[in-house]
Amino acid sequence: MTERSLNKASRERFPTDQRRASVLGEIHARPFPLLKLPKAIIMLAFMHEDGGKTDHRILCDLSIRQGVPPPSADARTHSFVFGKGRVRWERHTEFSTYSWEGPTPEKFGQTVEGHPFGAEFEAPGPMIAGVHLELRPNDESGRAALEIFDKTSFCYSIMEGGLAHAATDFRQDGDGLTRMLVLSEGLTPARAGSLAMRLVEIEIYRTLALLGLPLAHAIGPTVHGLEQSLVRITDEMKGGEEDSRQLLQDITLAAAEVEATAARILYRFGASRAYDDIVRERLAAVSEQPVTGQESWSAFLKRRMAPAMRTCRALDERLANLSEKLSRAANLLRTRIDVELEHQNRDLLASMDRRARLQLRLQQTVEGLSVAAIGYYVVGLFGYLAKALDHEGFPISATTLTAGFVPIALIGVWLITRRIRRHHAEPTKIREE
Repeated sequence: MTERSLNKASRERFPTDQRRASVLGEIHARPFPLLKLPKAIIMLAFMHEDGGKTDHRILCDLSIRQGVPPPSADARTHSFVFGKGRVRWERHTEFSTYSWEGPTPEKFGQTVEGHPFGAEFEAPGPMIAGVHLELRPNDESGRAALEIFDKTSFCYSIMEGGLAHAATDFRQDGDGLTRMLVLSEGLTPARAGSLAMRLVEIEIYRTLALLGLPLAHAIGPTVHGLEQSLVRITDEMKGGEEDSRQLLQDITLAAAEVEATAARILYRFGASRAYDDIVRERLAAVSEQPVTGQESWSAFLKRRMAPAMRTCRALDERLANLSEKLSRAANLLRTRIDVELEHQNRDLLASMDRRARLQLRLQQTVEGLSVAAIGYYVVGLFGYLAKALDHEGFPISATTLTAGFVPIALIGVWLITRRIRRHHAEPTKIREE
């Protein structure tokens, strides 16, 4: 048996996890292009609005017009030749990118011809970022192109261990694209492709990272109002004059508003942090070396992005602190309400105890009067009997006999009443036990 048949037998014998193919293919899904100088790159980033359905329709139309197979509905990458260049498409979590690499114009800054992103191109959604990058040799004409950039925001660094000089001003040209220029001093096609993609991604991801800033500005007044509400509530709690239940309702409403606001910013701020991390990773990957007298890419982006990211982070922390403080205030109010209820219950039990004692005394008084009344009627009945016996020959008079029966009647009635009371008290004791 040959080695090939052994390998085939091994594959047939070992079951394969259905996720293995996608996991193995992921590391090869987005390879860097191999770029031979000179080369122009146009990249556009669009936000998703319909889950990528428009992307798929546009790509199918472009592919069919170029005579190439269209991508599958669940594809995340696709590329094909378009004119003298190549179109590449990638789908990300909340945006997609369309790029075209092809020949450069005669001079840097002139309009690039031959790409598909003209007037007939249908945008799949709102554009969030766009880049026009050119790779040129580091010669006299290339260095002369540096004069096009705005000097107030000009960034210039040595990259790839001295094999490239990269320049940008992070400003947009007439087409709304951020201009970048890479001057090569011996970049291989592989290194040229990786450097170009990393620089383009820096622009795209730094734009996406800053999407959290407008949201932070929008909800800042809301957070400030919630903080003022917390101050008012805690002051009223300290005064102790307000109704505790009303204060607890106010805290509950404020806490609900805090959680709703936190849920609103959760994804956007989390995405901004992730995009900011990607920008840092891409800057580290290009091996940037500052040039004396020029501002580096890293320094410029740090100076412009750090305050925005701190604003988002500070707002996130303020919301977290608000939630924690409102929770503590609610717990304090619940404790105060519980204490108030305990005091009310204590007063209620004391009042019930007083009423029970009054009822007991009243019952005892009524029982005493009942014994006297019943005894009176029993003695009266006995008097009739004694009068019937009052005749000549009976040794005791009716009056004496009736008078002697009075204590007997009272004691008898009292004993019977006591026995009845005990009889009614026994079921209550059994229930309590």
